[in-house]
Amino acid sequence: MSADPDSYVDLRSDTVTRPSPAMRRAMADAEVGDDWYGDDPTVNRLQDAAAELAGKEAALYLPTGTLCNQIAMHAFVRPGRFVACEATAHVGGTEAASAATMSGIAFRRVPARARGLLSADQVAAVLEPDPYDVDQVDLVAIENTHQLGGGSVLPVGDLAAIAKVCAGCGTPLYLDGARIFNACAVSGTTVADYAGHVDALMFCLSKGLGAPIGSLLAGDREFIREARRLKILLGGAWRQAGMMAAAGLIALRDGPGRLAEDHAHAQRLAEGIAEIMPDGVDLGAVVTNIVFVDASSSGHSPREWEQRLAEHRVRVTLVSGRVRMLTHADVTARDIETALAAWRRVAAELIP
Repeated sequence: MSADPDSYVDLRSDTVTRPSPAMRRAMADAEVGDDWYGDDPTVNRLQDAAAELAGKEAALYLPTGTLCNQIAMHAFVRPGRFVACEATAHVGGTEAASAATMSGIAFRRVPARARGLLSADQVAAVLEPDPYDVDQVDLVAIENTHQLGGGSVLPVGDLAAIAKVCAGCGTPLYLDGARIFNACAVSGTTVADYAGHVDALMFCLSKGLGAPIGSLLAGDREFIREARRLKILLGGAWRQAGMMAAAGLIALRDGPGRLAEDHAHAQRLAEGIAEIMPDGVDLGAVVTNIVFVDASSSGHSPREWEQRLAEHRVRVTLVSGRVRMLTHADVTARDIETALAAWRRVAAELIP
């Protein structure tokens, strides 16, 4: 963080990171072309690297993870049919209106038994054929890590069991892996370990990996060919995108190895807040870089906590009625202590 006394400890999201010096140099020196024509060499290197990392035939560089998800769902799901997902999944919540508008699809939302993590038997139940042959599920989407589950991690074995169910029903399986590198850091696995069980997946460069923009969609060549067509159709075509892709290559190189530090910072943050507000934090749920705090026991609204913390130079956000904080590359151990000091001061102001 900056030494500027007016600076904030920004815990709103891991998307708020600033490009590292290495990224800025790579962006300035990037070799570029016109990606609409497919001849930007840096974009092509990034796409090839992502495909190799995921063990897939091809990959496509896109501006956002949401656009990755929307293109994938448009490609897999026919209008008037369903995507099955966990009840609090990003695709079926934040993105539901986009999917309805762009693709004419709806969602079968299945409440997980714990922290947003679906099981194979739950997926099997939602894929049971409709006896009237009206409601049709064309795709199962899994989110890993699961953001509203507190950054929870689905083990590879559980994904494999879900994949077996989907294969038995002839239903494609898609992985919204916006923070899949965080899941890999916790589980000791690789992206390819997860990707090997799904038909397609996406992951973000602009979250834990620290790039300024961009996400990648990966799958077989025919799927990516159609995804590229949809990218242009929906207005997502790049021009000299190699300047951004250069930062993405640095993110892939440097980002995964430092995620354990983010996780340790999140654990320290959660433990410190639990000392202030014992009923506000489920320490067992903090396994990656996301910390949720239920401020309701304080007698004050989450919005008031958000505003008071901002007065003390700490930025948080509100999600599903809880205070949410994410650690990331721009947050140091010292910043965590600064944030905890702010929580203590606000608690002293609000809690008798």
